[in-house]
Amino acid sequence: MDYKETKAPVSTITYDKEAIEQPTENIYEAISIIAKRATQINSDLKKELVDKLDEFATYNDSLEEVFENKEQIEVSKFYERLPKPHAIAVEEWLDGDVYFRSPDNK
Repeated sequence: MDYKETKAPVSTITYDKEAIEQPTENIYEAISIIAKRATQINSDLKKELVDKLDEFATYNDSLEEVFENKEQIEVSKFYERLPKPHAIAVEEWLDGDVYFRSPDNK
């Protein structure tokens, strides 16, 4: 999924409790599902960032030589400006884009 095109807020906002618990009718279950989705998003973003930063990596045996790569800094700043994984997960939950199922229901 392309997390760069999300409309999730960058700063903290207050959500309607009834809107969050509406799909499951249980706020704790809804928060648990959102937390698991946020963990998945965080894992995806971290893997993508590490892959992009590895493109700029230089492997030297000398610890004295530290290079500042402007492209590497720009990539890092871009990922810092993205909404946090929990905000993306809540936005997906409210839009109905998160699939979940309960093992109790058949």
